[in-house]
Amino acid sequence: MRLDIDSFREIADSLVRNKSRSLLTGFGVFWGVFMLLFMMGGGEGLKQMITSNFEGFATNTCIMVSSQTSEPWKGFKEGRYWNLTYTDVERLRQMMPDLETVTPVIASWGGQIVRGSNTASGSVKGIQADYGKIEEPRIKYGRYLNETDILQERKVCVIGRRIYKELFPDGGDPCGEFIQVGPVFYQIVGVDYSSGNISINGRADQTVSVPLPVAQKIYNRGSVVDLVCVTGKSGVRMSDQEPRIRQILARQHLFDPSDKQALVIINTEQLFSLVDNLFRGVNFLILLIGLGTILAGVIGVSNIMMVTVRERTTEIGIRRAIGATPRDILSQIIFESIALTLVAGSFGIVFSVQLLRLTETIVNTVGDNPPASFQIGFWLAVTAALLLTALGVVAGLAPASRAMAIKPVDAMRDE
Repeated sequence: MRLDIDSFREIADSLVRNKSRSLLTGFGVFWGVFMLLFMMGGGEGLKQMITSNFEGFATNTCIMVSSQTSEPWKGFKEGRYWNLTYTDVERLRQMMPDLETVTPVIASWGGQIVRGSNTASGSVKGIQADYGKIEEPRIKYGRYLNETDILQERKVCVIGRRIYKELFPDGGDPCGEFIQVGPVFYQIVGVDYSSGNISINGRADQTVSVPLPVAQKIYNRGSVVDLVCVTGKSGVRMSDQEPRIRQILARQHLFDPSDKQALVIINTEQLFSLVDNLFRGVNFLILLIGLGTILAGVIGVSNIMMVTVRERTTEIGIRRAIGATPRDILSQIIFESIALTLVAGSFGIVFSVQLLRLTETIVNTVGDNPPASFQIGFWLAVTAALLLTALGVVAGLAPASRAMAIKPVDAMRDE
């Protein structure tokens, strides 16, 4: 096919002559491209907003909580309470080599935190130094708790972002300052700016983290822990480790290993997999709706081009009579179809990008969530343009075939 300046002029003249029809048909393509790209960009932004709630949280974690038994077992009735202990932590470390981290947590909720005349409310979390592998801290000032703090039972703490802002409204580095939590004074060694909304025993920004041995003594917890968190080594699926964990703890505390109420295990691997599968389905639905809308617009282009060819029968016949080849007729009709599809689609791309930018600005301005990007990628826009070009060719094939079949004699007779 040949395309030169004269061909471009003919295509432009044709589109101008049929501008109302071209606008109506182009709107279908415009709307289809806009719907597809806007929903894809919006879906990606929404995914970022949701996954930001899991920021810093290990994706291969199991969180174990003891509860009331629901089945009788070896002479014990149902409804019996039992507690996780530090001995269980050591037992899991020794008997399950596929686990990378096994760390206990104890907590106290609803405490008042005081510094001078400033107060804040939050929870106290007793942890070990390896708890940072479960919820990765984002330290703004100072450091995280370390092994020396645990071994020497230092009365030090790491405070969350909201507590820091309420106790230190003027800002600045608070490390070395003391705060009072209940009857105990702790020295601040770090500020955790973690922004994830998924947290254990309270939100990270409203938590005072202290060494586990200190919390055990202050709250008179003995060897009892509220929960145990474990992570698997690289390549280990926690879903495969869960039955073994139940067997070990059930044998020690005398409950049925199949009693899921007695030992509640929250598997974050399954939670993250659920989110991924959800957005995979959403993306497929978006693609299906967007492509369906674009195809509807392209079918409209093909129908309009058919009408245009029928109206230009005489013109095409005259061109054939003065020497135009079937190839020339074919190229004009197909390139006219491509031009109509591509121009309308380009407006759809530009409009979707601008609306996504406005949406991103509004969403990131409201609230205290991490910024999310609602923009589509450059190559996605290029792919959309190439797709529109291909669909323009397809839309022009049937009208072009009809135009090539017109004979000059028949066209003169119609006139």
